[in-house]
Amino acid sequence: MRRAYVIGSGPNGLAAAIVLAQAGLSVEVFEAEAEPGGATRTLPLTLPGFLHDFGSAVHPLAAGSPFFNTLPLADYGLEWVHGDAPLAHPLDDCSAVVLERDLGDAEREFGGDGRSWRRLMQPLVDHWQQFAEDTLGPIVRIPRHPLRMARFGLAAVQPAQTLADGHFAGVRARALFAGLAAHSFLSFNRPLSSAVALMLGASAHAVGWPVPRGGANAISHSLLAHLRTLGGTLRTSRRIDARTLHEMDGDSTLTLCDTTPGQLLSLAGDRLAPRFRRTLDRFQYGPGAFKVDYALSEPVPWRAPQCRRAITVHLGGTFEQIAAAEDAVARGRHAEQPFVLVAQPTLFDPSRAPQGKHVLWAYCHVPNGSAVDMTQRIEAQIERFAPGFRDCILARQVSTPAALEQMDANLVGGDINGGAFTVRQMLFRPSVMNYATGNPNLYLCSASTPPGGGVHGMCGFYAARLALRKTGNG
Repeated sequence: MRRAYVIGSGPNGLAAAIVLAQAGLSVEVFEAEAEPGGATRTLPLTLPGFLHDFGSAVHPLAAGSPFFNTLPLADYGLEWVHGDAPLAHPLDDCSAVVLERDLGDAEREFGGDGRSWRRLMQPLVDHWQQFAEDTLGPIVRIPRHPLRMARFGLAAVQPAQTLADGHFAGVRARALFAGLAAHSFLSFNRPLSSAVALMLGASAHAVGWPVPRGGANAISHSLLAHLRTLGGTLRTSRRIDARTLHEMDGDSTLTLCDTTPGQLLSLAGDRLAPRFRRTLDRFQYGPGAFKVDYALSEPVPWRAPQCRRAITVHLGGTFEQIAAAEDAVARGRHAEQPFVLVAQPTLFDPSRAPQGKHVLWAYCHVPNGSAVDMTQRIEAQIERFAPGFRDCILARQVSTPAALEQMDANLVGGDINGGAFTVRQMLFRPSVMNYATGNPNLYLCSASTPPGGGVHGMCGFYAARLALRKTGNG
């Protein structure tokens, strides 16, 4: 039986390991940290009894993943918990825009912009499975549904400013779209800043924005449980270095790395061609995240009651205010009023905190590797829409970009997307070879490969499929 090693136990590493094990290979996964999961870990970061998601918190792409949905993960305890609505976006007039699951509610929420919203989203929602299969994979390939993807591409490639100006006239729809587009970490005048907004908006209607009951680690634990039924094994607290990788090497051994390009260069530089090494060295990382986890005595006291209907809340105000904040980060500055992403899972999953208490997950965007403390700016934005929030805080855990990288080496400078979302790195991520490295026994399977960041496992899925084909096992 041929042997395969997977370095890293994030969702992509585990997805790759499962694909390899399904093909009959003997698979061993190595994880540097004591707990598996990469950024999908749930940890006691503040007070006893309070469980916080270290990295990812809300998982539309996991719930809608073409690969995860082929696995019996519910049999291993993975249960999706939904809010009453996927997303709320408060405004300064004490109201909130709500993104509902039902597309039919768009006109009520967005007024005259509701028809435009439906025209953008309806084709993607109606054909979500096929759309997800085409978008969550390598871009440079023939899609299964080329006409539908061409229509999506014409909208997705536009800067968010251009698409919003062409489709939305009202404050409410424009503000909601801005919050979705901000997930791209791009300035709104840059191409492709609309792509993530369209993907996330469609997923809200198609599969929702759920959280796993008990925390994000339920995803990694269910993937591991399934891997074990296929004979795969996991070794935690096993950091692989260049010497160890050399000792593991063999003519019949496949190695897949759920690592960044920089880590791959350190691990296997002598096994890679000089031109490819230069490509890895030039790989561009994106802006970072500055994150704060809170233990709360009570739910966030939102002025707009609609915010209590959603697990995810986007804070930043109008389209113009969010655009200014994201443009500042793209220019290497720190926004005075940053766009803040908030998740309040215990409103719908009380298992994560002591009875009557709550956890809150919040982060904003900062330049890569920033050392600026954004805690007060984050809390000021929450207070802006929820006066009295600070009175609810029992404890907080601040995670700077450096702290995030220390806890997960893939989060370089706090970059949670595995690399900058530029046109070049959208097409060639990290190179024109995508998952391949030029070494027939070594492949990259992290978020630094297509389709990029997000908890969906598709980077690992496609990397493993390619490795199996190239070695005659597929």
